[in-house]
Amino acid sequence: MPQSFVFRTIELDGQYLRTAVRPGSNKWPPLLIFNGIGANLELVMPFVRALDPELEVIAFDVPGVGGSSTPATPFRFPGLAKLAARMLDYLNYGQVNAIGVSWGGALAQQFARDYPERCKKLILAATSAGAVMVPGKPKVLLKMASPRRYIQPSHGVRIAPDIYGGGFRRDPDLARAHAAKVRSSGKLGYYWQLFAGLGWTSIHWLHRIKQPTLVLAGDDDPIIPLVNMRMLAWRIPNSELHIIDDGHLFLVTRADTVAPIIMRFIAEERLRAVVRPRAISDNSEGAKE
Repeated sequence: MPQSFVFRTIELDGQYLRTAVRPGSNKWPPLLIFNGIGANLELVMPFVRALDPELEVIAFDVPGVGGSSTPATPFRFPGLAKLAARMLDYLNYGQVNAIGVSWGGALAQQFARDYPERCKKLILAATSAGAVMVPGKPKVLLKMASPRRYIQPSHGVRIAPDIYGGGFRRDPDLARAHAAKVRSSGKLGYYWQLFAGLGWTSIHWLHRIKQPTLVLAGDDDPIIPLVNMRMLAWRIPNSELHIIDDGHLFLVTRADTVAPIIMRFIAEERLRAVVRPRAISDNSEGAKE
């Protein structure tokens, strides 16, 4: 059954944000997606379509990406988290579950920390704690530092096996399909995103994230080595780690595998332990007397 998306461009203090909502039921809180660096919202559509159709999903292009306007000065992660909260206000959403992918995983961590009342559960996919991360190979990071793969699709197809790993190493069609969905806003927006995370780290406050957290990692991720995801799962108190047999973009390439894991996590209601005083029998009362 085809799933329709409602696209809107909204204005917040002179900043235009392109949003897409896949309507769902009220069975669960909506899922807010924080996408990867330079990635327009169309790139996560295969993943969204793999999720339960009753789950309402909110996606958007961050400033300088896809159909959103490029700001004159860059945002930092706290400013972007605040903008996301204001976007939810504008779209009339209260509490959501949040998923962050790669660069967007850092933003999702910031959102969960700054707006705990808005974020019920947190899902972190192929991401890290920022500046303290164990880096990927230098040649991979050098390619990631340039927006060329978004501006020149043929270049993106050529380097996809090296930077994304996993299924992209084995199937050239994946890279071509991925590149066909790219919608670039130019170089400046990409560099603004790089600046947002410059020197940023969550390592010193990860232990304060109280939301139930699902950590998803690829075992063949050239950008975010697996040890970084283990570190997140170790530092976040109420977290669980799942390792996927794929690369950096497993959310798309293994959507049919990952979506059920995420849906089980969203549907699970974890109840707090209730400590009840032990009933005192008549015999024990008599013994006391």
